[in-house]
Amino acid sequence: MTRSNAREVAVHLIYEIDYTGEDPAQAIETRMDRSYYSGLSAENDVYAERPSKKQMDYIRTCVTGVCEHAEELDALIAQYAVRWNLHRISRLTKAAMRLAIYEMRYVDDVPNGVAINECVELTRKYEDAQVVSFVNGILGSVARGAKPNTEAPADPQPEEAQPEETPPKETQHAPEEAQQP
Repeated sequence: MTRSNAREVAVHLIYEIDYTGEDPAQAIETRMDRSYYSGLSAENDVYAERPSKKQMDYIRTCVTGVCEHAEELDALIAQYAVRWNLHRISRLTKAAMRLAIYEMRYVDDVPNGVAINECVELTRKYEDAQVVSFVNGILGSVARGAKPNTEAPADPQPEEAQPEETPPKETQHAPEEAQQP
């Protein structure tokens, strides 16, 4: 299973927990049970392959983390959702944004750009273009206030400009076409 598929499974779990109010540990145990999980593959291709141990750890960490930080994550969404009430955002879109923001703030091996792109692509799968644009805008705003983006290193401090050295005259050559054989 890819990380993208594990992320989608996590979003589905976050959505269900938000809808049912179920305990995250119980929801994960129930939904990830082999017999239950295999039945989901008929409904959605993302369930065709079971998560590896590493992906299962990722799913468990993210789902639990999102649930523990739901109020904080929702407050960030609300802060940047200008003229939008949190209740107007679909549960699935809210679950995807919660996960992306959680990754930006708490998952060190997920760069902000990856969290945003994955959320946008997942939203594109389930929502229309206006919602995708809305999600992208909110996550971009959150990212500017979140942990530093780990995709590119920070610019080094500029050193004082030093004049370039000119090579001694004897090592300078004329262009090739001007040289004599």
